[in-house]
Amino acid sequence: MSEKKFLSGDEAVAQGAWEAGCHVAAAYPGTPSTEILEAVVGYPDIYCEWSTNEKVAYEVALGASMAGARALYASKHVGLNVAADPFFSSAYIGSHGGLVVVTADDPSMHSSQNEQDNRYYGIAAKVPVLAPSDSQECKDFTKLAFEISEKFNIPVIVRLTTRTSHANGVVICEDRKSLPVKGYEKNVQKNLILPMFARKLHASLEERMLALKEYSDETEINRIEQGTEKAGIISDCVSYTYAKEVYPEAWHLKLGMSHPLPEKKVRELASKVEKIFIVEENDPVIENAVKAMGIDCIGKEKVPRVLELNPDRLREAFFGKKHEDIDTGDVPGRPPALCPGCTHRPVFEILSRLRPVITGDIGCYTLGALPPLNAMDTCVDMGASITAAHGIRKALDQTEDAKQKQKKVVAVIGDSTFFHSGMTGLANVAYNQSNVTVVIMDNRITAMTGHQQHPGTGKTLMGKSTVELDTTQVAKALGIKHVYEVDPYDYKKTKEVLKEAIALEEPSVVITKRACPLYDRTQWEKPYWVNEDECIGCKTCIRLGCPAISFKADKKKSYITPVLCTGCSVCSQVCPKGAIHAAEDKDN
Repeated sequence: MSEKKFLSGDEAVAQGAWEAGCHVAAAYPGTPSTEILEAVVGYPDIYCEWSTNEKVAYEVALGASMAGARALYASKHVGLNVAADPFFSSAYIGSHGGLVVVTADDPSMHSSQNEQDNRYYGIAAKVPVLAPSDSQECKDFTKLAFEISEKFNIPVIVRLTTRTSHANGVVICEDRKSLPVKGYEKNVQKNLILPMFARKLHASLEERMLALKEYSDETEINRIEQGTEKAGIISDCVSYTYAKEVYPEAWHLKLGMSHPLPEKKVRELASKVEKIFIVEENDPVIENAVKAMGIDCIGKEKVPRVLELNPDRLREAFFGKKHEDIDTGDVPGRPPALCPGCTHRPVFEILSRLRPVITGDIGCYTLGALPPLNAMDTCVDMGASITAAHGIRKALDQTEDAKQKQKKVVAVIGDSTFFHSGMTGLANVAYNQSNVTVVIMDNRITAMTGHQQHPGTGKTLMGKSTVELDTTQVAKALGIKHVYEVDPYDYKKTKEVLKEAIALEEPSVVITKRACPLYDRTQWEKPYWVNEDECIGCKTCIRLGCPAISFKADKKKSYITPVLCTGCSVCSQVCPKGAIHAAEDKDN
C-alpha cells in the first residue's frame, strides 16, 4: 500500500531505510545529517542509537552487517573523516547484510568548518556513490543502496548535500520489506583484515568495481534526457535540478550513480552534442573523470567550485546574467550569538578577562570566539581543543621568551564532544603531564545540533534510561588529580575556581555544569531589569554579549528585553553598581 508524505531528504532516507528492511542504524549528530536518525527513531523494527562518535557508529553498523543485518550509518561530511579507518577496511570486507553509508556534504559551510567533497571517499575507498537530487530519490536510492550493497558485496555511499537533506518534497511511501537477520557466519578470511587476507580481498574489490562499472551503464538512475539544442549537461545530486531549471533545452545526463561513472553513456551524450558542460557542487570530480576519458568539457572554469550552487549562480555561469533579484531592502546583518541565558557565557567572560591562550572545539561554545567575548583562539575539529592545548603548552615550555613561557593555556570543550573525542586527549594530557587547564562545559545535552542525548545524559536515542557517565569521575579516572565542578551561573565562584585551576603548575579540569536553558526551561526565572537611575552606562553587562541586553545610545543606559531574558542573573552579578535587579525587586 502506498501513500504520499511531505518529507525532507533526511526524513526520506529514514523512510527508505525502514522500507528496505533496515535492522540497525547508528550515527553521531551533525548538521545537515542529524534529522536522519531523529526520523529513524520514529519507525518500528529498527534499532537505532546515537553512538559516542562517528567511528564508533560506523563500526556498530559494520558489525551489524557482519551478523547479516541490513545496517545504516549516517553523518555529516566531516564525520566520515572520523570513521575513515573502518570505512576503508569495510570496502575490502564487503557486506553480509546490506551496509549503507549516508554522508551529508555542506557546500557553503552553513554549519561546518570546510566544504570537502565526499565523492572522493567513494573513489579512494573504491565504493559506489549514489547521488539523489530530491526527497523522492533520497528514499528510493536508500532502498536501492541496500540492494546494490548485497548484490555486489560492498558498502554503498548515499551522498546528500545540505539542500537535498533539508529541502522538502512529496514522497510516495510504501510498505516495509520484511527481511530476517541472516545471522553471523564465521568467515575469518573475509572479516579479519590481516595482510595475508587483505591482499586477496583487494583483488576481489577490484573485480567488484569492474562489475559495478557495467551496472552504472545499465542502471536507469543514470539516464540521458534528450534536448533541442546542441549542448549537453552532465550533473548529479541537486545540481541536476538547477541545471534542468536554468537550461531545460540542453541534453542532460543525470547521474544517480556518480561513481563509478557510466562511461558508455558519457560517450553517447558526447556523440549527440557539440559542447558538454559539467554542473557539480564543490570539486570537479565528474569533470576530471570525463576529461580523463579524453572528452572535452567545460566545468569549473564557469561553474564555481566554492559555496553552494543555486539557479542564479548557474544562470550567471552559463549566460552571464542573473534572474531578476528580489528586493529585500537594506536588511542588517545578524551575526550568530550564544542564546540568552547560555551557560557558556559567564565562563567565556571570565576567561576573556584572565587572558590565557584558549583552544576551542566544535559546539555552541565555538561562538565564544566572536565579539564581544573574544574568548577563543583556535578551532580545528572535534576534540582538538585538548590536544592542541597540550601541543601549544609543550612548545611554549621550550621557548626562550619569558613572556611566552609564562602564558597559561586553557582548552574548552563541551560534554558531548568530550565523550566523542576528548577523553583520549585528556588521557594524553595526564600521561604526558601537560600544564594545561581543560574546561568541560557540561550543559547536559548535545545542544548545537538540537538537543540529542549522549553518554552523559542517562538516556538513549530510543528514550531508554541507561548508565550516565560522570565527567568528574571520568576525568579523575583518566589521571587528573585536580578536578573542580561549578555552577557557571555562580559568577563569583566560577571565577575563583578558574583562577585557582589555571594557576596550578600541573594538569587540571574545571567542569561547569548546568543544563542548556533551551533544553531545560524549568530553570528559567522571572526576567531582570535595569534601574536607569543606578546605571552608569559602563557597558560591563554588554560585554556578556547576551541578546537580551541592549544599550540605549540616547540615554547611555543598558536595557533588558523581558521576553528574551531567562533570569540567569549573570548580568546582575557582573554589574559594578548593582543596577540590575530581579523582577520581584521592581514589583516591590
